[in-house]
Amino acid sequence: MATKSKLRWTNTIRDSYLERVMEFPLVTIQSDAHLKEAQQAIDALLAEGTLDRGEELYLDTLSDLVVTYEDEHHSIPPASDATMLRHLMDTKEATQAEVSREAGISKSTISEILAGKRPFSRRVVRKLAAYFGVEVEVLTANI
Repeated sequence: MATKSKLRWTNTIRDSYLERVMEFPLVTIQSDAHLKEAQQAIDALLAEGTLDRGEELYLDTLSDLVVTYEDEHHSIPPASDATMLRHLMDTKEATQAEVSREAGISKSTISEILAGKRPFSRRVVRKLAAYFGVEVEVLTANI
């Protein structure tokens, strides 16, 4: 016996969802031109402001289709450790000396990471995450 969906499809939800599907069908994105059309559909929906539940469901699904296509065809490689550290320092307007002193990491280690001569270690990642107030996962893309 099939289990019932947890989503309660009221007439309003169904009607607004199906109306959006009729405007721009929910199918796998096939090309960059199709991606552009999907992005325009998303932008137009977001520009409307408050969405009802059916429109939100449609937007979520269309967004997932866009992300899937972009991940496969336009993926962005993770930033290098040097780039990530430089970005965090710039954002916080911190100098190498400040990061070294306040995070408890030697100046030479900071310098070598920024020069691309040394990758993050797990110990350095924990200290940098605490100092910059970011999740450890932000810094572990290359570990």
